[in-house]
Amino acid sequence: MKDQQEDTKQNIALLQNIEQSLQTIVLQKQNFQTQLIEIDSALNELKDKKTAYKIVGNIMISAKKEDLQKELEEKKEKVNLRIQNLEKQETNLKSKAEQMQKEVMEKLKKK
Repeated sequence: MKDQQEDTKQNIALLQNIEQSLQTIVLQKQNFQTQLIEIDSALNELKDKKTAYKIVGNIMISAKKEDLQKELEEKKEKVNLRIQNLEKQETNLKSKAEQMQKEVMEKLKKK
């Protein structure tokens, strides 16, 4: 009986860790989605402009529009990949959490 209780406590602790990891992933994903919106906005702004500027450190410098667009597109690609990776992690963790919840509930019902 004590082994079951100890097992249940461990599963609950593991479930809490999974939930915390999920929250972290969701926050990271939101962060990257915000970056993606900013990149898209910058790319849209560049379409209509003849000259472009880039912030480097604390100063703004002139930059080639094409170079800046290329840089933003590459950054957008990386951010999209990170979002996809986070979504995979989120899906896996949600699946683990659901499984763990079922196990915990079954053990609690048996008591």
